[in-house]
Amino acid sequence: MALPLTPAHRRYIIIALTTLLCVCYFMTIGHEDDYSALSTQLSISKDSMIVSDVDQTNESRVHWASPESPPESKPLPSLGNIVPPVPSTPRRANATLMMLARNSDLNGVISSVEQLEAKFNRKFKYPWVFLSDKPFSADFKKRVSVLTDADISFGLIPQETWVQPDWIDEKRAQEGRNSLVRHGVIYGGKSITGWIFFTILPLKPQAVFRAYSRATPSGRISFLTISYRNMCRFNSGFFFRHELLTPYKWYWRVEPDVRFYCDLSYDPFLFMEDNNKIYGFTISMAELEPTIPSLWSTVKAFISEHPQYVSPDNSIDFMSNDGGETYNMCHFWSNFEIADMDFWRGEAYTKFFDYLEDAGGFYYERWGDAPVHSIAAALFTQKDQIHFFKDIGYRHAEFAHCPRRKQWQEGHCSCDPNDNFDFAEKSCLRYFMRLDD
Repeated sequence: MALPLTPAHRRYIIIALTTLLCVCYFMTIGHEDDYSALSTQLSISKDSMIVSDVDQTNESRVHWASPESPPESKPLPSLGNIVPPVPSTPRRANATLMMLARNSDLNGVISSVEQLEAKFNRKFKYPWVFLSDKPFSADFKKRVSVLTDADISFGLIPQETWVQPDWIDEKRAQEGRNSLVRHGVIYGGKSITGWIFFTILPLKPQAVFRAYSRATPSGRISFLTISYRNMCRFNSGFFFRHELLTPYKWYWRVEPDVRFYCDLSYDPFLFMEDNNKIYGFTISMAELEPTIPSLWSTVKAFISEHPQYVSPDNSIDFMSNDGGETYNMCHFWSNFEIADMDFWRGEAYTKFFDYLEDAGGFYYERWGDAPVHSIAAALFTQKDQIHFFKDIGYRHAEFAHCPRRKQWQEGHCSCDPNDNFDFAEKSCLRYFMRLDD
């Protein structure tokens, strides 16, 4: 039988319940404050990441708890899933833009650099290297340097890699130059003046004068052909060994007075690197046969002695219509090149160039760096390692490559798609394209 509750019992029960409710209430407030503080801290941390780019000098947005004493800065708790953003550095290739020029080429240099900076390098900022056989003037350096925000270097070519070697038989070399003069070949003789008409590719005589000649005040033309041979030899075997270029793997060869027609939104160096390419070009054509009468026989002699250097999947069908027995004169025009200098520095090309050098054909005939580079690239690489940059609009002298259709439109190209050497009779592009057949 239950005992009756007295008034005293009721008071004790009420006091106990009241005490329990108070304890629960204060515990709840304490936990709410903890979550509120954590939430505030998370909000501050996230806001600090989101508004990091806001101009923090605007004091109207800053409100202190007390004007006299701003709160102390306290470190926020470390939360493993919150990582401050780290600005990423765009990936770049180990590459440079390279030009051979002289002080007298200044206006043409400015034109070429200005265009390539606007179309490509202002975004990518690859360094420039300028080389010459004579010291660059202070005015040249100042006027070229102002055109780019990229690093820029000016170098002098060592005489031993530029001038005609002492062991060359000058009498034989002069006879070779005289022979080319008789053939009416440009840069054929030592120094020729007068109005001479040439048969060169598909050009008319007037176009040849515009493309290659230097007019004197009297209207005569002077062809300084020993210097031209020095340049061909240097570009064939020495430029990639120059101290300003040895730090780099890739290069883009640029000439004075050329045109670049299209915007380039991607990095061609990274394209070459990522796709295992070695040599890139825009224009291909036939060499003048009188300038290289013994080059192919010399190449075949080298291959006979060093067959191990020939790639099994080579591009012989670009250069020969009969499996290598004869040379069809086709080459990639080397005034535009994007290529891997480690290929030129490699064993196969080094031995190849040394073999050609010993033959003396750079001076006894007029072997150019274009056929020398082209033959080596075609024989010592796989055919899919040579790339046609059909999206780069380019002109040198009278010869132009202009992208077509979608690439012309997307590149905002200023060239005329119908003004295109690709489809000219003397173009060798069709021989390159047949490699894919």
